[in-house]
Amino acid sequence: MTASEIEKCRNRLEQFLGDLLEPLGRSERRQWSSVYVRGLLLDGERKSIEPMAARLPEGNVQALQQLIGQSPWPWAPVWERLARRMTAELAPDPVWVVDDTGFPKQGRHSVGVERQYSGTLGKTANCQVAVSLHQVGPEESTILGWRLYLPESWIQDAERRAEAGIPGAVGFRTKWQLALELIDEALAWGLRGGVVLADTAYGEVTEFREGLEARQRPYVVGIPSPLGVWTKPPRRHKLKARGRGRPPSVYHYGEQRPSSVREVAEKARGWKQVRWREGTKGWLESRFYACRVQPSHGFNEGRPPHKQVWLLVEWPRAEPQPTKYFLCDLPAHSPLRRLVRIAKGRWKIEQDDQQLKEELGLDHYEGRSWTGWHHHVTLVMLAHAFLTLEKLRGKKNFWVDPATDAP
Repeated sequence: MTASEIEKCRNRLEQFLGDLLEPLGRSERRQWSSVYVRGLLLDGERKSIEPMAARLPEGNVQALQQLIGQSPWPWAPVWERLARRMTAELAPDPVWVVDDTGFPKQGRHSVGVERQYSGTLGKTANCQVAVSLHQVGPEESTILGWRLYLPESWIQDAERRAEAGIPGAVGFRTKWQLALELIDEALAWGLRGGVVLADTAYGEVTEFREGLEARQRPYVVGIPSPLGVWTKPPRRHKLKARGRGRPPSVYHYGEQRPSSVREVAEKARGWKQVRWREGTKGWLESRFYACRVQPSHGFNEGRPPHKQVWLLVEWPRAEPQPTKYFLCDLPAHSPLRRLVRIAKGRWKIEQDDQQLKEELGLDHYEGRSWTGWHHHVTLVMLAHAFLTLEKLRGKKNFWVDPATDAP
C-alpha cells in the first residue's frame, strides 16, 4: 500500500488493531505495534526494522527493536482474538488447512535455522521452517497460528537455546505433531472449524490421521502412491491357542494382502471429469475417481483394519499415470464434487504465502531470538488480516469508516 492509501484507511486500521492489541498491556507497546503494522503494509522492498523505520514518519529503530526483540508481551492471546474476529467475518463452515513454509537464512544463529528441506523453497537449504494453520473460506482466508519447527540439533544444543531464548519447556516436536498442537489450540479457543486439509507430508503419517480422528476432525489429506488399502473388508483368520492359553488377540490375515492406491487407480473404471473452480483462464478441471477403502497400516503387526474412508485419485487425461492421491474421512454419501473441491482448496494458501512474503515481509525479520520471531509473525498476521478485511469490504461494502460514517 502507498502512504496515501494507508492514510485513507488509517481510522479503520486503528479500530481494527484496538481490541486485538489489548493483550500487549502498556500503551507504548500498542502504539509501536500499530506503527510496525503500518510499516509492514507500506510499500517497500525490505520489511525488516531499519528500512521500515526509515520509511515511516514516526519511525524509531530503537523503539521497534525493543518492541519486537525484547518486550515480553504474549502473542497467543493476540492470535486468539484475531481468530475470533476473522471467524466472524469469513463464511461459515471453513476448511482448516495445515501448511509449512521456509524462511531462507544466512549463518546458524537465527532460532531454528538448519540445513533442511523446505517444500515452499523446493529444496534443501539453510532455513527456518514454520508450521501454520489457516482458516479458508470460499473467497478469503486467515492465519490461525504458527509453530516454529526446531530440529533435534537445536533441542540438544544448550548454548544455542540459551542465546535464542528458547523456553525450557519447548522440546522436539515433528511437524505433524506441531500441526496437531495448532488444531488443539484453535479448538480450545472455541472455534468449530471444518474439514482439515493437508498435503502428503502430513497425510502419509498414520499418527497424524489417527490424531485427527481422535479429535473428531474430518480430513482430506494427500497420500503417496505406495500406501496400502483394502478395497474389500479383509477376513479375519483365527489362530489356534497354544495349549490351554487364549488365542492370540492380534488379527491374522492369512494370504490376504492390501493393494497400493496406485494399483487401485490402475484397475479403476468410471473416471469422471470434474470442475472445481473458475481460474483466470477459465474453469479448472481434471479427471477423478473415488471409492471407499480401508487403510491397511499396521496389518503386518496384526492390527485390525481401519474404518472406511474415501480414496480420491486424480488422473489427468494427458498424463501417463495418476498424479495425486487423497484419503478423505468424509461421510459415505459425500458427492465426488465436494471431495474434489476440498482437495483442491490449497490454492488460496499458496496465494497467501506469496503475499505474506512478497508484500508483508514475513521472512524479512533479521533478529535471532525465539521471542522476536513470534512477535514479528504475529504482527504480520494482523497486517494480512487487515488486508483481507479491506478486500472483503470492497466486495461486500460491509464496513463503515468510523471517521466519516460512510462506506
